[in-house]
Amino acid sequence: MRIVLTIAALTLQEAARRKVLRSLGALTAVLLALSAWGFSEISADYGGLTSGEAKVSGSIVLNLVMFGFSLIAALGTAFLAGPTLSGEVESGVALAMMTRPIRRAQVLTGKWLGLVAFGAGFVTVAGVAQFVIVHATVDYWPPHPVTGLALLAGQTAALLTLGLLFSTTISPMASGIVAVGLFGATWIAGIVGSVGSALGNPGVELVGTVSRMLLPTDGLWRGAMNSFQDPALIAQTGSGVEESPFLSMHPLTGAYLAWVAIWTGLVLSLAALSFQRRDL
Repeated sequence: MRIVLTIAALTLQEAARRKVLRSLGALTAVLLALSAWGFSEISADYGGLTSGEAKVSGSIVLNLVMFGFSLIAALGTAFLAGPTLSGEVESGVALAMMTRPIRRAQVLTGKWLGLVAFGAGFVTVAGVAQFVIVHATVDYWPPHPVTGLALLAGQTAALLTLGLLFSTTISPMASGIVAVGLFGATWIAGIVGSVGSALGNPGVELVGTVSRMLLPTDGLWRGAMNSFQDPALIAQTGSGVEESPFLSMHPLTGAYLAWVAIWTGLVLSLAALSFQRRDL
């Protein structure tokens, strides 16, 4: 465990030194500034919002902005996962490390923990900053902010775990591209499934259900949306809400969260097995 934690700390330090961190910081600052301007314009144009209007506008726009943060986190962690493992193999750093009495599984687990800490930290800082902006401009605070941020951190962890698996077999750039591509495809499939649910078409609805089982990023995102939006929002917005990509009808079940944990463990185990067999 000491070796794993040491590698995790080194991975976190390495991630902080990469240009990806500066890019993430710049994108986050731009998104926060744009959201602050947008929320202030909403409040100014309507001459002050009532409590009900603030909840509706705050819930919808907050989910939209938080999706932007989830996308930034997905891009950042996916493209960090590849160079962290596959890049070290190609450069020979991994071979030099393996001459010491360190197991490959310890290296992989340590790097995974470091990246998870990095992604969770980014989501927490950016999310809290966004909550403060929304509260200051339209006087809205999400009902379950901790749960929502935890689910977004879980989404980031799931995607970087997949990225680590890909990085054990393909190049760093390719692993990031494939991981982000699957992230986008799963989100689109989730929207298709929501439309099928709204239309009462079980076959189309199954598309979203299957995609959320194969890659749980969209399922976790929808659970986070449900945590950020006001509980009375569904009744206020009326019919057709099932089709919206930025509103969620129901919170996540315990069974689905258990599946996410199992899925992450399985993918991480596959990554460890693949890394064990890879020629350094």
